[in-house]
Amino acid sequence: MTGSPSNVAPALYGQADAVDAEGPFDAARDTMTRDLVDACLALQKPVFGICRGLQELNVAFGGTLRRDTSKAPELLPHHAPADADWDGMFGHGHDVALAEGGVLRRAIGQDRLWVNSVHFQGIDQLGAGLRVEATAPDGMIEAFSARVNGAPVLAVQWHPEWQTEASPQSQTYFRLLGSALRGELEEFN
Repeated sequence: MTGSPSNVAPALYGQADAVDAEGPFDAARDTMTRDLVDACLALQKPVFGICRGLQELNVAFGGTLRRDTSKAPELLPHHAPADADWDGMFGHGHDVALAEGGVLRRAIGQDRLWVNSVHFQGIDQLGAGLRVEATAPDGMIEAFSARVNGAPVLAVQWHPEWQTEASPQSQTYFRLLGSALRGELEEFN
């Protein structure tokens, strides 16, 4: 599940009457994603998410989202200022703490990472059966994992595909995904 400029519709996580919900929304993607996640897990296929993909997976597992990650005073700004150019937008970021014993920490071999932060929505309530893999200093969940029906599930809020050639941690992340796709990993919960 990839990132996208659109947001997950609040009705999908039980908040259809949310007055702070800002689009754009993409109902066709919401439907396609729900069906794709269900099909992949039924077929015991790995499922991975990046940014909106993490949010979609959290909702698929019964979790909820908050829609104020760029403006809530108690949170770090999780999105660059509106006047940032493309490089500035993806250059905006913060540290995350990787969970002890987690898939990402074992694969990357570090307890902290600097990640880009380009999202307006984020996890409020974590979905059932998902394990926290990384958190921002403000407590925002930035990554999770699970093993469902024998299939690994891994999602990150940041964009490891951005300038991957300059990031050994992002390269490790994609090697991890490749190993999972080949059935070579038993590390997932």
